[in-house]
Amino acid sequence: MLTIRFARVGKRNKAQFRIMLQEHTIAPGGRHIEVLGSYNPHSKEAVLKADRIKYWISKGAQMSNTACNLFIRQGIVEGTKRRVKVPAKKVDPAVAEAEAKKEVVTEVAAPKAEEVAPAEEVKAEETE
Repeated sequence: MLTIRFARVGKRNKAQFRIMLQEHTIAPGGRHIEVLGSYNPHSKEAVLKADRIKYWISKGAQMSNTACNLFIRQGIVEGTKRRVKVPAKKVDPAVAEAEAKKEVVTEVAAPKAEEVAPAEEVKAEETE
């Protein structure tokens, strides 16, 4: 099955992507059939070959979720955007436990609003 997806190129912290047509079993940076465009996420600039993208979609090529959202935004494909699931960050259990302890300490140290009486009430109680 053919798929249209991003292949990351560019330097570290300066990513750019090529939009490529590949067999879905091949790694995104590997062998490709055709380059269909490029995308710069920093300037949001996309250079796309709209006629070739439409051609391959008509031949049955599938799009990745991110590529599909880009094509919809550029007006090449019509439809609703797909939800892209971003993987959760891996957190070290020791770091998570330390963060939880910090939150507990700040909650205990800060007085609650119920415990602090307004200044006027305190003065009224002292004069009586």
